[in-house]
Amino acid sequence: MASPQQPYTDEPSNPEDGQYAQDGTYQQEQRAPAGAAAKKKRGYAGQAYEFGAGPNAALGGQPAGGAGYPGSSTPAAGNYGFPGQQSAPQQPSYGMPQQSQYGDPNIQGQPVQPAYGQPQYGAPQGGYEPPQAAYPAQGQQPGVQGMTQQFQQMNVANQPQGAPAQQMRLNPLQPIDISPQGQGFHVTELDQPPPPIVLPPNSSVTPSPHANCPPKYVRSTLNAMPTTASLLKKSKLPFALIIQPYATLHDSEDDVPVQYDQVIARCRRCRTYMNPFASFLDHSHRWRCNMCNLTNDVPQSFDWDSVKQQPVDRWQRPELNYAVSEFVAPQEYMVRAPQPLIYLFLLDVSYAGVTSGLLATAARCILESLDRIPNTDRRTRLGFMAVDNSLHYFSIPRDGGESNDARMLVVSDLDEPFLPTPEDLLVNLTECRANIETFLGKLQGMFAQTQNSSSAMGSALRAGHKLISHVGGKICVLSASLPNAGYGKLEMREDKKLLGTSKESSLLQTQSAFYKSFAVECSKTQVSIDMFLFSAQYQDVASLSNLPRYTGGQTYFYPAWNAARTEDAIKFATEFSDYLSAEIGLEAVLRVRTTTGLRPSAFYGNFFNRSSDLCAFPSMPRDQAYVVEIAIDETITKAYACLQVGVLHTTCNGERRIRVLTLSIPTTQNLAEVYSSADQQAITAYYSHKAVERALSSGLDAARDAIQSKMVELLQTYKKELGGGNMGGGGLQFPANLRALPMLFLGLMKNIPTDLRSAALCLLSTLPLPLLIQYIYPRLYSLHDMPDDAGLPNAETGAITMPPALNLTSGNLVPYGLYLIDDGQTQFMWLGRDAVPALINDVFGVEDKNQLKQGKTSMPVLESEMNERVRAIVEKSRDHRGKGCGSIILPPLYLIREDGEPSLRLWAQTLLVEDRADQGVSGAQFLGMLREKVLS
Repeated sequence: MASPQQPYTDEPSNPEDGQYAQDGTYQQEQRAPAGAAAKKKRGYAGQAYEFGAGPNAALGGQPAGGAGYPGSSTPAAGNYGFPGQQSAPQQPSYGMPQQSQYGDPNIQGQPVQPAYGQPQYGAPQGGYEPPQAAYPAQGQQPGVQGMTQQFQQMNVANQPQGAPAQQMRLNPLQPIDISPQGQGFHVTELDQPPPPIVLPPNSSVTPSPHANCPPKYVRSTLNAMPTTASLLKKSKLPFALIIQPYATLHDSEDDVPVQYDQVIARCRRCRTYMNPFASFLDHSHRWRCNMCNLTNDVPQSFDWDSVKQQPVDRWQRPELNYAVSEFVAPQEYMVRAPQPLIYLFLLDVSYAGVTSGLLATAARCILESLDRIPNTDRRTRLGFMAVDNSLHYFSIPRDGGESNDARMLVVSDLDEPFLPTPEDLLVNLTECRANIETFLGKLQGMFAQTQNSSSAMGSALRAGHKLISHVGGKICVLSASLPNAGYGKLEMREDKKLLGTSKESSLLQTQSAFYKSFAVECSKTQVSIDMFLFSAQYQDVASLSNLPRYTGGQTYFYPAWNAARTEDAIKFATEFSDYLSAEIGLEAVLRVRTTTGLRPSAFYGNFFNRSSDLCAFPSMPRDQAYVVEIAIDETITKAYACLQVGVLHTTCNGERRIRVLTLSIPTTQNLAEVYSSADQQAITAYYSHKAVERALSSGLDAARDAIQSKMVELLQTYKKELGGGNMGGGGLQFPANLRALPMLFLGLMKNIPTDLRSAALCLLSTLPLPLLIQYIYPRLYSLHDMPDDAGLPNAETGAITMPPALNLTSGNLVPYGLYLIDDGQTQFMWLGRDAVPALINDVFGVEDKNQLKQGKTSMPVLESEMNERVRAIVEKSRDHRGKGCGSIILPPLYLIREDGEPSLRLWAQTLLVEDRADQGVSGAQFLGMLREKVLS
């Protein structure tokens, strides 16, 4: 057997994701089982047998996930095949040596992989280490093909003259059989870090372990990039960066170092910021730009601390040690004084907005969150407008004046709305705090009796823009009805008959040109728009979501929301309060600079692309990711290429700052190394943006076909260029590091109804990568038989231990089980039809499952240990910070009974990506279909 693979990073392994033992079983501490808990767990299954739990009870079909249950002779071995082949060892295909696999937990001596998303800032990455011994050459075929493959990896053939000699070995190619009969995908692979970036020794100017950008902030689809455009084209792989400039909602949780001395060294020619990959010459008086090679003078005050008036050690400066750092910008980076934080709330006071409880909940939530709105510099201003078939402005006086009551000024002219008074419509939060509180307390009562069902939201947006465009700011729209009067009036156009037909794409496109042209106008004046949509009927998310799309905002969708349902009210209030507290960046621009010969060629995400490479954000949210595609224009002759993301922005408290993220990637002329260093999750994120673009232009079917064709093309290319012969026995060959790609693509292809689809497209084009992957391939946990330490805090870190995740197939659901399915936006608690009363009582506090409320619910708080552990797991599964990203989303929890409400059950089953949903294909069928196309 090949010697074990090198670990991907030097981080300690992540205690939260459990550890797989060398034989693949879930490793728990070797301690006496927590008596009662262990007995209870076996009891839930045992009782299911005593009560004669239906025909499937004797079948089992339970993959590793804890102790086995009585009556099953199979040991709970960590086998990742399909259910029903538990103890059969995985046979290698005929003539193929057994080899250790990327991410295969069944390897002797395989080091535990740390989960991605938990690293302490900047996991130690290659860069300044002494040259590593070459990786063991794994996965090589015997015979002639093996020789060719070895020559390909050594790159003996076709080395062009004058190219840099390959000094180092990059990640070795590990071909495996990804068909269901072979070494199929298991969900734990999604917790692994991307293939490591192997840089030449001493690439960075300091030996800092943080010199290269951690994947939390920037991930490349290729961690070894081709030196030429022709090789990239030949690979059929995309070359793009997935950029998430912020990993938290608040500065206090952010560990990026900040340089306050306002000394910023930049290249004169390409304007690259000084970074760990620059180099110094002439006794360190000059530095060479690592992008364009120009020699620049080092700024005079680079080694001087102007505050303490003493020399500083240059090698301690953050920009030379950290790939992600932030500078406080001097005066020349400002066109005008830094803008204050401004929130203008547009509240829907139509009949739907009032009767659903939206107006009351929103007013109360703003009132209770006034202390959370960033206001350190005391310049934050708020404005309020209410909308039905007229526009209602509110003039709020300063505290301590003659009158403390807000005045309502009504404007009925929707075509040319004017500002009824020049002042007091946008008020300073500090100076008017008491009167704002009084106004919010009375707001609900002003419209309580309304019968007006009109909404002139388009006209209100134009009026709001007029009100704040001289400074810029955020317009926050809370609406429960379709805009049906004034500007941007929309029609009810949902037609169930069009779903799944060629005309469906028309429902995903905007109905009115107003929404895009108005959004672009807003972007120019630094106005950003966020939409909170709550309608019980069709609301045309497709049209309204254009406003956030071009202004750096976001669309939050709450279908059929009603404040009378406690869960609905809590979800919105929690999310809205976090939204108001987020320390967003203002008047921001993002630019990507690259090594000479590379060029950013396409941009995806919520912003306006102002020029060829400048992305404009009136406000920079802290919970979104962006994709930038990179083109290779000239042959790259360096051993590694650098890409730098710069975000110039104003903080909420009026400071102009630049966040700089620098990523270096080794170059190669060898296709095998390009494939072995490809990052399957980043590739999926890139294609989710491409799929959204395709769905909006040509419809969902076209988008699905494009994704499937891409998967076939990649498999065919791999077979043709690197396949090294037939797998035999009907296998499907692909590199181990891309094993999850077919299932991720299949998850991307599965679908949902019109408004929900448009909302889903908004998520697919904005979610940070860890949340995007979970949305495409949700998490499934088995709770009735979880290991004894699951749901309890880890002794060392205090973080809740999660049960092992299972693949998304109904073969993993037993009839007496209890499961959690979580896609990051919604959680489902699945209760099997034969679950025993003891389990139901321990978790929910009632013995008869018919007494349980199906649908949206919250977990009862009981004294039982099982209830506490299940609640801890539900809570931990919602933890965004643990995944390395910010988000305001609080996923609602739905209780699904297997023998209960069919529509709920079908909804939950659509998350089982590897099953056959209606008109869909199962994971095994999909792989079979891919194989036929590749071999044909």
